[in-house]
Amino acid sequence: MNGRTQSHLLGHPLDRGEPPSWASAWGDSRYGPWVAFAVGDVEYRMFWMPPGTFVMGSPEDEPGRQDDEVQHEVTLTRGFWMGATPVTQALWTAVMGADSNPSRFVDPQRPVETVSWEDSESFLSRLKAQHGLSMRLPTEAEWEYACRAGTTDATYAGPMEIWGLNNAPVLDAIAWYGGNSGVDFDLDEGEDSSNWPERQHPHTKTGTRKVGTRRRNPAGLYDMLGNVWEWCADWYRDHDSGHAHDPIGSAEGSGRVLRGGGWNLPAENVRAAYRSDVDPSNRYSDYGFRLSRGHGPAGGPEGR
Repeated sequence: MNGRTQSHLLGHPLDRGEPPSWASAWGDSRYGPWVAFAVGDVEYRMFWMPPGTFVMGSPEDEPGRQDDEVQHEVTLTRGFWMGATPVTQALWTAVMGADSNPSRFVDPQRPVETVSWEDSESFLSRLKAQHGLSMRLPTEAEWEYACRAGTTDATYAGPMEIWGLNNAPVLDAIAWYGGNSGVDFDLDEGEDSSNWPERQHPHTKTGTRKVGTRRRNPAGLYDMLGNVWEWCADWYRDHDSGHAHDPIGSAEGSGRVLRGGGWNLPAENVRAAYRSDVDPSNRYSDYGFRLSRGHGPAGGPEGR
């Protein structure tokens, strides 16, 4: 059974009318239960992802498919919270300090970027030490489960047809990517995109965009595809076709997993199954991250 077809309250802390102890606000919506925490005047909202089983990876005939997207069934036996957006620059500076923003495209409501996997771990450590909030990065399986949110196509908006390197019409409503990220770009400084080939829309200057300005997925999450890549907890590894239960990746490796694609990426990289293997110390202006909470690597923080 697909995870999102199950009751969205399955195994959920709010089903007893008890919000998590760390939540500053909570409620229910057509996307399911949500909670939020606050650091100063910056609020970060998260949605509940119930336990479930889904097919990870892509079929061999999916446009843009890569060999490491081996399809296999995955069961996640415990639910978890997933951030509604990538971590913003506002939240980053609230936790790390006013002068700490590493981002190239500066705006409090844009995703923090130019962060390595190691930087994201430093953020998580400080969030816990100074604010008592135990968060973590999602596992790769959790990320894809949350991205798909019960859908089975290349994107949560439907199948992908690639009409050109930076032209996949299905992405326009849900993702900032190489085909549209410069349309009405609203910062003085940006990347010169005038020579980018086969763009879905013409644009001459581009970069990241404010979070939550494209359509959310069926789980209530914004920007799961495009805008910035998102670091996952796992070391990169090859997948096989066997059924996996609560996979957490390899115990060691040379690269961490990035998912989702970014503002400067061609269409084939902005799919639910696309995987990237990156040195955890690397920083680029399309690297960001999203918070999760629940059982995960090494036990992880508890859902409550």
